[in-house]
Amino acid sequence: MKIVALCGVGVGTSAILKINAERALERLDIEADVTATDVAGVSTVGADAQVILTSSELVAAIGKTNADIVVIDNYFDVDELAAKLEIALG
Repeated sequence: MKIVALCGVGVGTSAILKINAERALERLDIEADVTATDVAGVSTVGADAQVILTSSELVAAIGKTNADIVVIDNYFDVDELAAKLEIALG
């Protein structure tokens, strides 16, 4: 399973989201490959992703995708990430 952590520019914010998503997945005992990227790379990196994690401001920039888009309000809140990933991954 592939999950993409998306930020607007660069990889600083997406790296934080990636690390915390990995922590959340560990709590849920789910194995997944989590990749950090920016808006420019999401179409390439996210082409085969099952889930894209991002902020509400960037949803429109993602474009057409088959991935579930999960809006994260607080990138530092592992509990929020775990709850939303559990719903998205069923």
